[in-house]
Amino acid sequence: MIPRNELIAGIKESLQRSRAVALVGPRQCGKTTLARELVSPESPNYFDLENPVDLARLDEPMTALGGLQDLIVIDEVQRRPDLFPVLRVLTDRRPLPARFLILGSAAPKLLRQASESLAGRIELVSMSGFSLSELGTSFQQLHWLRGGFPPSYLAQTDTDSVAWRRNFIQTFLERDLPQWGINIPAISLLRFWTMLAHYHGQLWNAAEPARSLGISEPTIRRYLDIMTDVFMIRQLQPWHQNVKKRQIKAPKIYFRDTGLLHQLLGIRSDYDLLSHPKSGSSWEGYVIEEIVKTVKPDEAWFWGTHNGAEIDLLIIKNGRILGVECKKVDAPRLTPSMRIAREDLQLERIAVVYPGNRRYNLNDNVEVVPIEAVTEGMAGLFP
Repeated sequence: MIPRNELIAGIKESLQRSRAVALVGPRQCGKTTLARELVSPESPNYFDLENPVDLARLDEPMTALGGLQDLIVIDEVQRRPDLFPVLRVLTDRRPLPARFLILGSAAPKLLRQASESLAGRIELVSMSGFSLSELGTSFQQLHWLRGGFPPSYLAQTDTDSVAWRRNFIQTFLERDLPQWGINIPAISLLRFWTMLAHYHGQLWNAAEPARSLGISEPTIRRYLDIMTDVFMIRQLQPWHQNVKKRQIKAPKIYFRDTGLLHQLLGIRSDYDLLSHPKSGSSWEGYVIEEIVKTVKPDEAWFWGTHNGAEIDLLIIKNGRILGVECKKVDAPRLTPSMRIAREDLQLERIAVVYPGNRRYNLNDNVEVVPIEAVTEGMAGLFP
């Protein structure tokens, strides 16, 4: 069992200030395991809607839920969308005898129903697979290769991990998306998803994949938005500053889990990963995702100009504007791009994250930091 204490603490804090909390994330990321640490599955307060017995208990939801107290967990809530009006009534009671933790895969329809039916009553908490801070930096290479989904990371062998990820992708496309009302042929989405793997870490341009797949640019953009909504893809938007330079306006595309990225790229081992042409881009996306998980910035962007100056990640946190560069090299050096970004954007500091273990300054405002510093959040990156 990998402890996820920070995530549990965050959920408890959300439950203290909100009448209901929706814990959303991709299938198999550990939502059910975490919820069972808060409420026993043997408790009458736990409802698993994949269990026919619990589904039957909710045939009369007001009767089943109205008399319960303390914390009530409803898992796989997207299977019973008719529960949301009932939850609205139950969360409006005064005094409030019970609070609700509802779990669901990150389906756009679920998020929309929750926000519409329980507006002002519910707080959304997003969840992903294991983070590096939960696993420990000694497992960083394995985490980067296999990704954070628990069954993939905890597999006995790389072969078992690859088999799980292959089955996950197939089930996700053939079963999960249709259940969420996304009726696109699985083979079309698989081709698109595989194409996205080759765009990882690059600027997005809908024209080329639209031509390759023989569909329109609006349809391609819809596919990308779907993969973003279900937490598979991160679209990192460009930051615009009032500088006298032509700035990039297209987003960058990143897989949120490097294990799935490597599966679609045909990367099966450490040797494959380190020798693959996308190794540097994979590292960049891995570092960005881990920083977003631990720092929890108020805003996250990237910045670039058509002259080649750029910063991989620009974060705003508590009024501070800070930059991050991701370098998969043995000894990063100060580059003209870093100097231009720091001066044009008035960055307070730049952290250059690399796979080594030494920390050193490139100048007063630019510091090279090892990947382990990411696990300490703001204090590790920008002391």
